[in-house]
Amino acid sequence: MALVRHRRHLNLRLPLPEPSERCLRFPLPQPTTTAAKSFSTTAASSGDVIFPGDIEKLEVLGHGNGGTVYKVRDKRTSSIYALKVVQSSSDATTRRRIKTETEIHSRAADSPYVVRYHGSFESPLSGDVAILMEYMDSGTLETLLKTKGTFDEASLAKVARDVLNGLNYLHARNIVHRDIKPANLLVNSKNEVKIGDFGVSKLMCRTLDPCKSYVGTCAYMSPERFDPDAYGGNYNGYAADIWSLGLTLLELYMGHFPLLQEGQRPDWATLMWAICFGERPSLPGGVSAEFRDFVECCLKKESSERWTAPQLLTHPFLCKNDPET
Repeated sequence: MALVRHRRHLNLRLPLPEPSERCLRFPLPQPTTTAAKSFSTTAASSGDVIFPGDIEKLEVLGHGNGGTVYKVRDKRTSSIYALKVVQSSSDATTRRRIKTETEIHSRAADSPYVVRYHGSFESPLSGDVAILMEYMDSGTLETLLKTKGTFDEASLAKVARDVLNGLNYLHARNIVHRDIKPANLLVNSKNEVKIGDFGVSKLMCRTLDPCKSYVGTCAYMSPERFDPDAYGGNYNGYAADIWSLGLTLLELYMGHFPLLQEGQRPDWATLMWAICFGERPSLPGGVSAEFRDFVECCLKKESSERWTAPQLLTHPFLCKNDPET
């Protein structure tokens, strides 16, 4: 993936308030009988059931929505995975969220544009839940931006195409991600970009109550998530994912969060004003007309005017930068 123009990158992490995180202790008991619990699916590499006791933690990869992600190894096969451990909670809302996250992971397991799900396990000792996933060995787009520099248009087209294919798959199955941002888009050594972290995702069985859609990272929220009545009526989620993708691409190109001045310290009120009332970010000179128009199609304030994932996959910006044409 071609990367250009090194810049200082603003660490912009303003998730909505969540319960305070505590040190996670997740005992992974060795199976003592044939009836011991295991991860609910099989390992892709070996075809064998993976027992929690076979998992060795190697290092902490990061912290996501309500949990800690580890790099782990299957001690029998030496296969490497990512393991997200979500702390136990007696709160009914948190328990439902964990259940929804694992259900969405399992529903999206067949997409090559979504981080692959290998199963989940609830510890009988602590009640913590572990989700075993594909390990993406090149990290996140956020990490690449900080370490390699900003992305050129050809690289952005590759990112957009992969993410849109993932969103098209999810949206066709009534799944909205609700937290698309550089930190939740992962890359492997094959230069594949995949969607990860479904901690605040939603199955769209019915229209969302706007007040219940207020989750995720507020910096990447669309205007209708703050004020659904003013921007397109009921919040449906799909268009909000497209808005977040547009901001993500701009951030990867500009080297800083596009709704604020470079180096500006963000706060919740400033971000809400910029999202709902601010002008569309101005792109620097030299940007192609195709990329400029692509971003405009993603960042229309009215949610009903935003292009959908299938529409954006046919946009001239992607067609122009398609290596297969």
